[in-house]
Amino acid sequence: MIETIVLDVGETITRDDRYWGSWADWLDIPRHTLSALVGAVVAQGRDNADAVRLARPGIDITAEYAAREAAGHGEFVDESDLYDDVRPALSGLRKLGVRVIIAGNQTGRMGELLRGLDLPADVIVTSGEWGVAKPDPEFFARVLEISQAAPHETVYVGDHPANDLYPAKRAGLRAAHIRRGPWGHLWADDPDVVATADWRIGGLTQLTSIIAD
Repeated sequence: MIETIVLDVGETITRDDRYWGSWADWLDIPRHTLSALVGAVVAQGRDNADAVRLARPGIDITAEYAAREAAGHGEFVDESDLYDDVRPALSGLRKLGVRVIIAGNQTGRMGELLRGLDLPADVIVTSGEWGVAKPDPEFFARVLEISQAAPHETVYVGDHPANDLYPAKRAGLRAAHIRRGPWGHLWADDPDVVATADWRIGGLTQLTSIIAD
């Protein structure tokens, strides 16, 4: 029986359009150029921050984050950044008595912004607030601490096999891979993903059917 659903953030509940668009504008390069670089590093299995490093060799990303904040161009998220199925899916899960957690690799500031959206979730937390990020096993140990359920009763939902699917399974959780965003689409039919995922979904509302069944 599934007691807790834990959802990744980027390209699981939120679109990354604004994030990468704002980086392109800040770096003063065409948005299409940075988007293409993101696709390239994704296909190579590299950290997505490498797209920024390719666009601006030698960049100190931490310092650049601080500079963007100081200039009033820092992180931002609002209702338009959410996928359309997020609120219906989360509300449906809670009506079924499932504990809903949002936990991803984001900054502490993004955690504050997400909580400000008043999403139908029991807990919203980020790696920046925990001081540990996926795919570190400690991240998933923290997930289990707040899941209030056994590993086999907890499902982690995400788009990135290396950050979400595989480490969640190694931690004993069940896992759903979502075909969403560049990572989700690229690896959706990968044999290892197919063999590892407990479920492969195209949208979050499918989770309510999985729980109901």
